[in-house]
Amino acid sequence: MELVAQQFVRAVRGSRSQQAFARRLGYRANPLTDWEHGRRYPTAQEALRAAALANIDVVAAFARFTPQVPLEKTRTGFELASWMAALCHTSSIRELSERSGLSRHALGRWLTGARKPRLPEFFLLVDAATARLTDLVAGLVPIAQVPALAERHSAEQAARTIAFEEPWSEAVLRVLETADYKALAEHVDGYIAGRLGLTLAQEQLILQRLEAAHVVSRTAAGFAERQALNVDTRGGKRALHALKAHWADVAARRAVKPLQRDLFAYSMLSVSRADYDRIHELLRGVYREVRSIVAASQPAECVALLNLHLLGWNGEPELAD
Repeated sequence: MELVAQQFVRAVRGSRSQQAFARRLGYRANPLTDWEHGRRYPTAQEALRAAALANIDVVAAFARFTPQVPLEKTRTGFELASWMAALCHTSSIRELSERSGLSRHALGRWLTGARKPRLPEFFLLVDAATARLTDLVAGLVPIAQVPALAERHSAEQAARTIAFEEPWSEAVLRVLETADYKALAEHVDGYIAGRLGLTLAQEQLILQRLEAAHVVSRTAAGFAERQALNVDTRGGKRALHALKAHWADVAARRAVKPLQRDLFAYSMLSVSRADYDRIHELLRGVYREVRSIVAASQPAECVALLNLHLLGWNGEPELAD
C-alpha cells in the first residue's frame, strides 16, 4: 500500500511540477518529493485535499464508490472519520485488524476521529472493509497511473462480469471450498458438475473463465480460489434482478423434485402495511444472521442456496433500473 500511495500522489499531481503543486497546497517547502518516493506520507485527508485542488471531484468519486455512505465536505475539509466509521460499521475492530494487519488501537482512534490515518493506512482500511480499493482509486485517478493496482483492477472487473454471465460460477466456487473437493488427490473432471447438476461442458467453461479472471488458480491438487467473486451491484438493477431471477428459477425447478433436507414453505398473508414492513425487516435480519453463521462455519461440507422471497400486492411501483 505504500507503493500505491506513492503512485496515487503522483497521479493526483498530474502534469504539474512538484514545486508548483506544493505551492498550490500551501507549502513553503516541497513535501511532494518525500511523498512520491515513500520517505513519508500525507494523511488521507491531506491527499484528498490535494486531489480536490487538482480539480478531482472527490465527493462524486466517493458517491460512486459507496452511494449509501456519502463523503461530506465542510469548510475545514472532508469528514473522513465519519465516512470510515459508516463504511466499517458491519465489521468489528478485531475483524478489520485481522484483515488489514493494522492495530486495533490505531483503528479505533481513526474511526472516532482522534487520529488521522496516513494514506497507505487508509488504503489498507478501505480494502479490509470492502475488498474494493481499486474501485475507489480508479474513481479518483486513471488506474493506469497506479500500476501497483492496475492488474488487480483489471482482474476484478473481469471477475464481476462472470457472476452475471455465468451465474453458476458462484456455486462452483462454493464446491471448491468443500472438504470433499479439497480431499481429492487431483481435480476430477465432472466432479463439480455432478455435485451441482451441471453438464461437464458448463463446468469446464466456468472454470476456464474463473481462471482467466484470476478468481481461481489450478495446482497439482486441483483448483483453488484466489480472490472473491464480488457481484457488482452498480451495473444497474436490471442485471442484478436477472441474477436473482436465475436463482429463483433454480429453486422453483428444485421445488418440483425436492431433496430430503430441502426446505420450501409459503403462506399467503393479509396484514397491515406496518406489519408488512415488520416482516420485511425481520427477513432482512434473518439473512444477515445466516451470513454471520456462514462466515464462522468450519469446515465447509455443504453447498446450499438460500432464497428469501416476500412479495406484496400493495399498489407499489416497480423498482427503477
